[in-house]
Amino acid sequence: MRVIAGSARSLKLKTLEGMDTRPTTDRIKETLFNIISPSVYDSIFLDLFSGSGGIGIEALSRGAREAVFVESSPKAMECVKENLKFTRLDHRAVTMTSDVMDALYRMEGEKVFDIIFMDPPYDRGLEQKVLKYLSGSGLCYDDTLIIVEASKSTDFSYIDDLGFYMVREKIYKTNKHVFLVGTGKEEIC
Repeated sequence: MRVIAGSARSLKLKTLEGMDTRPTTDRIKETLFNIISPSVYDSIFLDLFSGSGGIGIEALSRGAREAVFVESSPKAMECVKENLKFTRLDHRAVTMTSDVMDALYRMEGEKVFDIIFMDPPYDRGLEQKVLKYLSGSGLCYDDTLIIVEASKSTDFSYIDDLGFYMVREKIYKTNKHVFLVGTGKEEIC
């Protein structure tokens, strides 16, 4: 896994051995950032379920002002920190070794994000739990772009009820990226 573009371009990132994390492949990461690149520069970026930190590091490399990395595994967070130091992007990063829901609650009132990316373990309903929280949260606003990486079969039919609108869906071989924004209701993002 490597950084695709920006200040840390071509630097190889460490990943964890085993099946505890699924790093986003370089090809899928490149496709994702081709889609969102106009929004990344000078953004405040949230990387939930960070794994080895590849997505948030890519955002920083491409000019995000700040990235917050949330990962519950201390071993994975150590990998994130090593990757941040290696890429010399650690000065613009905040790391939180925490359950995602606890981290969201603790950041409430402290941060507002332009882009929120999440790559939870597949098929456990964690993305729905996070989206439900975000629907009433001050961590995002109407134009915040929320990107969910999920298994290809994950159902998102509930998003309208939460006040989100799907602006795009990119389907790959076994997974997909779903791009969401708020619908403009004041109480929703």
